[in-house]
Amino acid sequence: MGTLSLPQDSNLQEDCKDLRSAFKVLGCNEKKVIDILGRRTSAQRMEIAKAYQTVYGESLHKRLKSSFSGKLEKAMLLWMMDPAERDAVLLYECTKPGGTKGDHALLGILCTRNSAQLYLIKQAYYTMFNETLENHIDGCDTSIAADFQNKLLLAFARGNRPEGSNVDRHIALNDAHQLHKVCSGKMGNEDTTIRILSTRSCAQLTATFNYYHQHYGHDFEKALKKDKKDKAGEFEKALWVAVDCLRERAKYFAQELSTALGEEGTDDDTLIRVIISRCEIDMQYIKLEFANESKRSLDEAIGRNTSGNYRNFLLTLIGHCDLGLYSPRRFSNVTSSYYSPQSSTSQQPSNGSASFYSPRSSGHGSFN
Repeated sequence: MGTLSLPQDSNLQEDCKDLRSAFKVLGCNEKKVIDILGRRTSAQRMEIAKAYQTVYGESLHKRLKSSFSGKLEKAMLLWMMDPAERDAVLLYECTKPGGTKGDHALLGILCTRNSAQLYLIKQAYYTMFNETLENHIDGCDTSIAADFQNKLLLAFARGNRPEGSNVDRHIALNDAHQLHKVCSGKMGNEDTTIRILSTRSCAQLTATFNYYHQHYGHDFEKALKKDKKDKAGEFEKALWVAVDCLRERAKYFAQELSTALGEEGTDDDTLIRVIISRCEIDMQYIKLEFANESKRSLDEAIGRNTSGNYRNFLLTLIGHCDLGLYSPRRFSNVTSSYYSPQSSTSQQPSNGSASFYSPRSSGHGSFN
């Protein structure tokens, strides 16, 4: 469940007119812009951008870029992008040299998008950066030295993991035994682990991990660090990230937010990436997991670690609704489309060239 608080009625022409008025105010009425764009779905935002260009003869993207600055500018421009193009930009930023944080952020994106979404992302990536995502990952200077790191990232980037809830119990049991052989050193082929994690559906992997626990008395994640104490290699750490994303998605993102809002200072890049990309999908569950993890609400943590209209924008996106008592800590087969949370219609990347942080000028969906 997402956390966008949508108005009961909204009008495309009024939204464009109100945005125009907000930009005309000396210094820009940022709160008004946030109140409009922060409470519209992805499809509605695309419509607004297209209508604004038609009516006023200027790019809404350029107007936002000239009116906002700093962290608020980055967050707003990412918010106004088509989700596939936004993911392409985030993946590009993650491949910049910066230690394991970038590598793990890459996995956090690649492991939580299905094959159809990855197809759109890779199309957008090539259009925007004139290079395939796979080639960029393969050639970038990542922090995980072992060759298995690139193999893991590339395997998820190929998007060969099926969807659906069907489970083959025989395959699940066999995979559990194969994973145990790798972890126990009886079979040193890490390619087997990569193949299983990247080509099995989340439902199939859940069955595999359940069988693993039943037969060997502990979780697969524990086996990754067995006899290594705290000295697990970067490849093992990357596997933990992948497994966490596949098994307990909301909990994984909650842990990212908890770290980003920790005592060592605010990691705004992570904060923006997670909130912007998840608030229309599963932020309700992430908020509950965050409260379980941090013993404080996400609203409170953001309020204490950010300021100004940047804080106002983030709080607008995560909403203020009751979380209820249910949190899907394990994978559940959600049928709603990632790229159109209010609709099952996905959007295709534009054929034209796109600039960095440039939202598309087309969209689907209608206003209430």
